[in-house]
Amino acid sequence: MPDLIDDFRNAMARLPAGVCAISLRQGNLDLAMTATSVVSVSLRPPMVLFTVHADARLREALEETDLWAVSVLSAGAEAAAERMAEPGRPALGQLIGIDHHRGARSGAALIEPARVHLECRTSWIRQAGDHDVVVGEVEGVYAGGASSAPALVHHLARLRPHL
Repeated sequence: MPDLIDDFRNAMARLPAGVCAISLRQGNLDLAMTATSVVSVSLRPPMVLFTVHADARLREALEETDLWAVSVLSAGAEAAAERMAEPGRPALGQLIGIDHHRGARSGAALIEPARVHLECRTSWIRQAGDHDVVVGEVEGVYAGGASSAPALVHHLARLRPHL
């Protein structure tokens, strides 16, 4: 089984994926994570999904709040993406030094530079192995300040701009 897991990880590293930030506000606490698993689910109604490790703080917070945001990151957001992906980072001050503003609907941090921001409300959550799948209805779509900048992608274990 360990060989299969390593082989699978290496295979998925070859799949270029857009890099997004998932964020939410739990009381006065901002939580955010980097995700490459954001997918458009439906147009009517507009829905997206992302996956989160079942033990993540952000996953726990989804039990208390159903509002969250997706920031589709642009090139130039590499440092922010790497910081939000660090395992075991402190819950307090996760966004110190990361450029962001608040979403009007969710109150969640909208990370910059981004091509677009989505504000969402959770529709359902289901377990899938060691992760949970979170599906949400999109309640707001906003062009980011870097809407025409190259996208940030994850490929071969590296973050890189993609035109």
